[in-house]
Amino acid sequence: MNLFPDSTKKFESLLNIAIKYLAYQPRTVYEMKKYLEKREFSENIAIKIIEILVDQKYLNDKDFTRLFLESRVKNKPKSKFALGYELKKKGISPSLIEAVLTPYDDQALALKAARPKIKLWQNLDDETFKKKMLNFLRYRGFSFDICISTLNQFIKSNSAMKEDKNEN
Repeated sequence: MNLFPDSTKKFESLLNIAIKYLAYQPRTVYEMKKYLEKREFSENIAIKIIEILVDQKYLNDKDFTRLFLESRVKNKPKSKFALGYELKKKGISPSLIEAVLTPYDDQALALKAARPKIKLWQNLDDETFKKKMLNFLRYRGFSFDICISTLNQFIKSNSAMKEDKNEN
């Protein structure tokens, strides 16, 4: 089916616009669809471009989701709820979100998120430390129970570090 009877060059240039959009970072099918709508591509052309990109494996929601989670968990850990919300905003299906989030544990994610902040907060008094830790974790979508258990783990280690410093 030729969308442009007079020339395929026009279609190729539109396809190149879509490929350039993918060059910056991986995208979901939903994100590409929104981008093409914003660029005022006709619906038929947008569908054809998305089909081609999916066939050529430039667009793959499952791979995108896996890469997105690996990156987030490594660089900016959040709760499973917050990660799921971000993926939902990117147009990922709820069944795929649930499947990829299953292996993750909120407690481990909370510990990973808070660990880099401990050095910054280690010299704070206990009340300020608690407030900062709880706010930090709540902002990242962790439940109150997870925040409290993570806080208790770090308070124990923080107290032990302070005792070691006092003994030396």
